[in-house]
Amino acid sequence: MAINPHHRKPLRVLAALAAIIIGLYGLLFAATTLGTAQWKPKLGLDLEGGTQLVLQPVLVGSQSVSQDELNQARDIIVQRVDAGGISGAEVTTRNGQSIVVSMPGIPDKATEDAIRRSSQMQFRGVLEAAAGVPTPAPSTTPSGATPGSTATPSAKATSGAKATSGATPKTSATTAKSGLPQAFVKAATGTTTASATPTGSATATATPTTSTPAAKPTNPNDLAWVTPDVAAAFQKLDCSKPHALDNIVNDPKKPLVTCSVDGTEKFVLGPVIVAGDQIASASAGYQTLPNGQPSTTVEIQLSFKSSGTKAYGDASTRMVSLPSPRNRMAAVLDSRSIVAPSFNEAILAGQASITGNFTIQSARDLANQLKFGALPMSFSLQTRDQISPTLGSEQLRFGLIAGIIGFALVFLYSLAQYRALGLVTVLSIVIAALLTYVSIALLGWSHNFRLDMAGVTGLIVAIGVTADSFIVYFERIRDEVREGRPLRAAVDTGWRRARRTILAADGVNFLAALVLYLLASSNVRGFAFTLGLTTLIDLLIVTMFTHPLVAILASTKFFGGGHRWSGLDPERLGAKIVRYAGRGRVAVARPAPVASEGGTL
Repeated sequence: MAINPHHRKPLRVLAALAAIIIGLYGLLFAATTLGTAQWKPKLGLDLEGGTQLVLQPVLVGSQSVSQDELNQARDIIVQRVDAGGISGAEVTTRNGQSIVVSMPGIPDKATEDAIRRSSQMQFRGVLEAAAGVPTPAPSTTPSGATPGSTATPSAKATSGAKATSGATPKTSATTAKSGLPQAFVKAATGTTTASATPTGSATATATPTTSTPAAKPTNPNDLAWVTPDVAAAFQKLDCSKPHALDNIVNDPKKPLVTCSVDGTEKFVLGPVIVAGDQIASASAGYQTLPNGQPSTTVEIQLSFKSSGTKAYGDASTRMVSLPSPRNRMAAVLDSRSIVAPSFNEAILAGQASITGNFTIQSARDLANQLKFGALPMSFSLQTRDQISPTLGSEQLRFGLIAGIIGFALVFLYSLAQYRALGLVTVLSIVIAALLTYVSIALLGWSHNFRLDMAGVTGLIVAIGVTADSFIVYFERIRDEVREGRPLRAAVDTGWRRARRTILAADGVNFLAALVLYLLASSNVRGFAFTLGLTTLIDLLIVTMFTHPLVAILASTKFFGGGHRWSGLDPERLGAKIVRYAGRGRVAVARPAPVASEGGTL
């Protein structure tokens, strides 16, 4: 059977909408079968219950915490919770002493750690680097010494650094077990030379490359920061031990002895060059190749504020000419170096890129933590309890019943007002419900969106918002029919006029939902989100389903012929009689019904 040429475009639009719906449900099926998605939308804290974490500030000695500091920490935790896609979480303070985080479901350990981690990144210059695990070397007997004699080594053996000994011993000395770089000999011994006179009167002299420890450092990359205590701590540090850094003191104004995250390398780092509060923004993604294509390397891109940009630029200019490892800048997070690349050129634009052993998810988590700042204090987990829903399934059932009642009232009104045309309203609402359901289920899988009672309320309100768009469209068509236009022309003209009104009304609704989402608290944000989502779906439905379907129906005998039950009967609508005079058209008002003895006609 041949397709009516007037139906081709509407059919293509309907086919495109069907493809979108099938694609979304296919994606949900694949995510359910192969991933962690589920067919039912995730429920919020008030409907499902969840987990309550009580975080206690870690205080040292007589240190105390103020209410302002606690409120600041609460605000940062709220931002981290929202960035992690944990919808419907509640973060409050308790008695001015702790922070209570209530989250729906059961969060994993990574989520808990991300919430309470201080996440203060620091950029420090590397003063020295060595293997994270000290590697003992066998002792040798100096030439000319008798067995059993002892020898004092002239210098420590270099481990993992490009420091070279200035000694020229005539005999071989015992290799040190500490791994202390040659550059730190003076700091460790406090002398300019180290002499050893083993049996056989062999003498060795070490000329350290570092400056006098007593001298005042001139910049964060000055080796004068290495004092005997720092050198001893570096020598003693064994990064292979699980608790090697438990008692570390991270003072931004002093050098830091620390390990890399994987424990394979240890560092002496200078004072902080750029602090974490100078980070303006942070984002994660795949590093771009020179040809513009993305690579498989995950990177975190940072941009600094103005003062941070200057400090980073000055440091990179100074460090690019230093010998290794002093030309390396370590990014320190929670007192551990996550990466320590070297400078190939000065970076003056305030943009930094961090690459390491990141997955895309871990990089995004870290970028979110850095973007939302560092907590003003560290927290320990005091208690972790399961909490029951505050409303429960009974309130959800009542909400669904209210939605069904609302849908039934819209259905009855549409049939009474628009006759058969009202069925288009019902079908449109059903299609909108299918799209809303799959969207919420997919958002629960991809962004951990959870539907709370406020969100259910937004879905119920959306029924009226959706029906309002159809009423505007149908009334425009009926106005055109009253003017005497054929139904097909009335559909096209009515759509052009109604489209502007629908776009304006939905635009206002979406703007209100957006402002409410950005400014309101967590519970109200659920209402705002579902209202904004259904507003966008309403635009999609009225454009890709309602209008194309009405355009096809206008060509049928039932609707196009103005059947009395179609809802578009010209006589019932009081349409004008159109008479043609030459090439023009004259509209004459339909005469009023004549009264008779038996009543009106």
